[in-house]
Amino acid sequence: MPYVRPVQRVLVVEDDPVIADALRRRLEAEGFAVEVCHDGRVAVERFDDSVDLLVLDVMLPGLDGLEVCRRVQAQRPVPVLMLTARADETDRLIGLGVGADDYLTKPFSPRELVARVRALLRRVQRAEELARAKVSRSEQLDLGKGLMVDVGGRRVELSGQEVHLTRTEFDLLHALAQRPGRVVTREQMLAEVWAWPDPPTSGASRTVDSHVKTLRRKIGPERIRTVHGVGYALEPS
Repeated sequence: MPYVRPVQRVLVVEDDPVIADALRRRLEAEGFAVEVCHDGRVAVERFDDSVDLLVLDVMLPGLDGLEVCRRVQAQRPVPVLMLTARADETDRLIGLGVGADDYLTKPFSPRELVARVRALLRRVQRAEELARAKVSRSEQLDLGKGLMVDVGGRRVELSGQEVHLTRTEFDLLHALAQRPGRVVTREQMLAEVWAWPDPPTSGASRTVDSHVKTLRRKIGPERIRTVHGVGYALEPS
């Protein structure tokens, strides 16, 4: 019999009941199983192995979204789409730094949210397929100046010290490291790292830019060169 993928479960954490209900109805219409909670502490309690993805508001009672993200990622890696009412870049960078994979600024269209959710889940599925195929398990990349990438072990060292990257930061570094010195466009990164559809939806390129900023903070700003209007390149040693 053909393999039938189980229904994917989304945990929506949003304290505004109107927004939460609208998200639930749209995601259920798209075929997802959806659970909603309105409090950060309750979200951490309800998070378990059956959750495939979190849609997580930043401003929550109990625990804020950043702390919820930090706690659930400590239990196991899970894709997180953060929602914020503020466009402040610092807040976005903090969210990405604690393990969020993507973010949307309110107000947003339901179509955009569904596209982001599907892209994140496609990315997880692709990673699972690669793991089953045991691709690149022994690959080691020496990027020069003490920067080492263990692709199979998903570990990065800088001058002998382990650098703790989020899942997205690691995938972004790997995408750049496969083409040292060559420009990788934002569209290529969205396709390879985020499994984004072609063409990407509006605002998606800002996700790339924000993740590059957090990655630079951890491996050194001089290692990634900006090519304005195009993308980024990892500077060879």
